[in-house]
Amino acid sequence: MLTPYAAHFDAPAGYLDFARFGPPSRDAVAATARAVEASARATHTTVDELMRAEETARDAAARLAGADAAHTVLLPNASTGLFHAALGLRHGTVLAPRGDFPSNQYPWRRAAELGRAVPRWLEPAPGGGVTPDLVRAALTDDVVALSVSAVDFRTGFKADLAALREVIGPDRLLVVDAIQAFGAAELPWQAADVVIAGGQKWLRAGWSTGFATLSDRALESLQPVLTGWTGVADAGVFDGVEHPPAPDARRWSITNLSPVTAASFAAALELVERYGVEAIEGAIGVRVAELADTVAKLGGRVLSPADPARRAGILSFTVPGHDPAAVARALRGEGVTPTVRADSLRLSPHASTPAEAVERVAAALASVQGARRAG
Repeated sequence: MLTPYAAHFDAPAGYLDFARFGPPSRDAVAATARAVEASARATHTTVDELMRAEETARDAAARLAGADAAHTVLLPNASTGLFHAALGLRHGTVLAPRGDFPSNQYPWRRAAELGRAVPRWLEPAPGGGVTPDLVRAALTDDVVALSVSAVDFRTGFKADLAALREVIGPDRLLVVDAIQAFGAAELPWQAADVVIAGGQKWLRAGWSTGFATLSDRALESLQPVLTGWTGVADAGVFDGVEHPPAPDARRWSITNLSPVTAASFAAALELVERYGVEAIEGAIGVRVAELADTVAKLGGRVLSPADPARRAGILSFTVPGHDPAAVARALRGEGVTPTVRADSLRLSPHASTPAEAVERVAAALASVQGARRAG
């Protein structure tokens, strides 16, 4: 556990579901409360003052992504960014993994229905993730982009973004859904042309927060199909004529976002900056390794990569001979919050997760195996 970092949070010791939702820090909660309280006493300066949180959050996101403000835009969620990317490609084939989270599938399906870019689904080996060799074998002249998750939501497989960039070359776009990685895993984000993340998971900013960074290549090649009134040049001039899209990443803006959620997002991002992604990732890695060892010792089958270098903060497993729902009940009985799938379970600790969580998992799995022997 990263003790100074953990002091900012109130999540229960057994909460191991950060890959689904990351309970926000007291800092983010306080920032939200201040923004709401200020809005309740609105004066002629309130709206403009609250809106400054968007600039603060955007700048922090840009710094963490190795970008700058001109190449960064805040979004209400990751899916909005993926739709911007998918509809922005006029033609060609996009490689995307069939087993990826649906948010990285439906935008490409909808784009194809509109006669734009068409997806070609990659078939990774179970637990293998999208590898350079898999992409290399699928490349053809009509491929214009590769869309991948930085970290696989099922197994925690961490993509090698630098190697994927090398395989696809400089002229194809690399679109990365970073929601399961950003703020909790050090990755070379500059290798991607589009980096998209929501803030409700590992960034612990709450719902309706997110951002995207766009490379110069992406700004040049992606048509701004969804640009709204806040994403154009001279957005504050209401003259009844169409304005051109903004020259920078602001062109992905559709309308004003909530300054309340922007305040929470800014507080969450600044907390990550304060303690550093490297330290946060290291603390997460310690807990994942302990959980993997515990699961294996108590008869579980780990589905996540064994190599720590290719594994992020997600540990997926089964307990052979036991229904995942039954195992989940035992875990909850020990105060552990897992993700429950029909065929597996997922544990995802954060840097604030104490060693006690591992002990609770061990007790739950021991009770499951003990019940089996007694039966």
